[in-house]
Amino acid sequence: MSKEPQAGTRQQQFLDVVSRDEADSRFRQHLNLMPLGEEKAPLSGCRGRVLSRDLASEVDVPGFDRSNVDGFAVRSADVEGARPDAPRRLALTGELLTPGVTPAREIPPGGATTIATGGMIPRGADAVVMVEWTDLAADGCVEVRQAVAPGGMISAAGSDIGAGETVLRQGTELGSREIALLAAIGVGEVPVFRRPRVAILSTGDELIAPGQKIAPGQVFDSNGPMLAAAVEELGCEALPFGVVVDNEQRMEAAVDEALASGDVVLLSGGTSKGAGDLAYRAVARFSDPGVVVHGVALKPGKPLCLAITQGKPVVILPGFPTSAMFTFHEFIAPVLRAFAGLPPERRESQAARLAVKAMTEFGRTTYTLVSLLERPDGGLAAYPMGKGSGAVTSFALADGFFAAPAGVEAIPAETEVSVTLMGRNVEIADLTLIGSHCVGLDFLIGLLAREGVRAKALAVGSTAGLMAAKRGECDIAGVHLMDPATGVYNLPFIDDALHLAKGYVRQQGLVFRPDDARFAGGDAAAVMAAVASDPKILMANRNAGSGTRILIDRLLGGVKPSGYAYQVKSHNAVAAAVFQGRADWGVAIETVARHYGLGFLPLQGEHYDFVIPAKRLSRGPVQRFLALLEDAATRRALGDLGFPPQP
Repeated sequence: MSKEPQAGTRQQQFLDVVSRDEADSRFRQHLNLMPLGEEKAPLSGCRGRVLSRDLASEVDVPGFDRSNVDGFAVRSADVEGARPDAPRRLALTGELLTPGVTPAREIPPGGATTIATGGMIPRGADAVVMVEWTDLAADGCVEVRQAVAPGGMISAAGSDIGAGETVLRQGTELGSREIALLAAIGVGEVPVFRRPRVAILSTGDELIAPGQKIAPGQVFDSNGPMLAAAVEELGCEALPFGVVVDNEQRMEAAVDEALASGDVVLLSGGTSKGAGDLAYRAVARFSDPGVVVHGVALKPGKPLCLAITQGKPVVILPGFPTSAMFTFHEFIAPVLRAFAGLPPERRESQAARLAVKAMTEFGRTTYTLVSLLERPDGGLAAYPMGKGSGAVTSFALADGFFAAPAGVEAIPAETEVSVTLMGRNVEIADLTLIGSHCVGLDFLIGLLAREGVRAKALAVGSTAGLMAAKRGECDIAGVHLMDPATGVYNLPFIDDALHLAKGYVRQQGLVFRPDDARFAGGDAAAVMAAVASDPKILMANRNAGSGTRILIDRLLGGVKPSGYAYQVKSHNAVAAAVFQGRADWGVAIETVARHYGLGFLPLQGEHYDFVIPAKRLSRGPVQRFLALLEDAATRRALGDLGFPPQP
């Protein structure tokens, strides 16, 4: 079944990068892309299952002529010409036909029988008169004030479904509507395709299961739960094997156990040629055909490893979450759909214009995740997520992606791209916010969500947020931009096309580890000047264009301390670098410093305000946001979070 490849061939076998189409072709040619078998599922447990054969009804639905209304079963000829001023009198048979009651009496000419909705039509009747069109007479007759045509208010036997009629086709995914149909024709056990069983292993000494206490250098396993959910979304059964440590013997044993249990084996991480990447060695043993691809000219997703043994796919996905999900959906999901009996997925796309320049990698097809926003001209703007393949949030929050060919190094802003949507439809948010991230803004968005206002927030920095507002691509931009010449926040950047709504104050300051005596002292500016001149003291800087970076550069006055080139994109990233010892100091807001337990020396309070395009100011969601800013309870809550109102 398997063998260890020769030492001289292993190096060539792995990371022999091929194109996306070549990789897919090699993978599929060794697979039997057919459903894995059939079984019976009880009607109550078949939601989400896939019908394995065409299903025809063995009965008529309805199974008898039945009344659609409460009223009287009659012969239509007996009420011909009936009007309110000239009713027709009919003698009641004395029978009451409720659902489930079989009629015992035929309706004679000039007769009528009381009948309820769903009641069986008696012999002799060919119509039902609604009770609203009748009056009961004292002598036991009924007076009918409205004529009815033959067949009026009656559903004939088989008028919904006829015996022998095919009601559902093979490959139908069963939901509530299909289950109702099956119940109506009396199906108690449903023929369905067997669910593919997918074994999922995460690899790496650094991984721990969510819920455990994390230590420095450790990472919560997000790929395992993510892939299990993705597998189940495709109608498959996930078999979580948890985290496998970087030990070759344990890895091989885990892969063998997964093969014995599952129809497909998915690993994540350990696909490269580094000394710690052992997953590929556990797969390299197989030779039937074993590894068919290791390395695809994609970004993200280059180190993908595709193998087959015993006719089963064994796939090592890249360890970074975005890379793992991209390659899963590109290569594995179509195979799982075929194994589950589902038709190929029909992907929808929409045209959009890039809001900013998108970088690609020459030589690799580059997939760029984007968020879609409405443009002032009515089209869509595509904002690259920009967090890289290691970010969990990139895939979770993206609306779709576009592909750039291998021979392109960058896609300029305003280029029209075709965005493949993640779901069937992209719901444009009620309120779009672009700019600097802030915990206070998160709080406000949460309040709006409780009121049913859907908000989309993109953290791109203050400068990019201001530019988005000027282009009219957002409703609100959260900014804290200081004018270096005057020290005034935000107002100097506002023109007649923009409205500035006052937000709150965020205290910026020097952050450091509390036990670091080099930062002792009460004057933050003096301490900052002292540490900036010491080459042994490393800083974590902020990204160019952010409000905090403008403040930093103003205070440093042209000095570039050690670590100045190390730029991160958030206050949390600065605090984490200092907390973990990768840097000794940085500038962040007090709320974040407090969360990480860091020392904090105040530098100055900054104004975090909201820039709104004038043309969007009257929009209902924008007005609701502004009302929240003025609400006394909201202002108190923001103050409790460390964001007091501006004076």
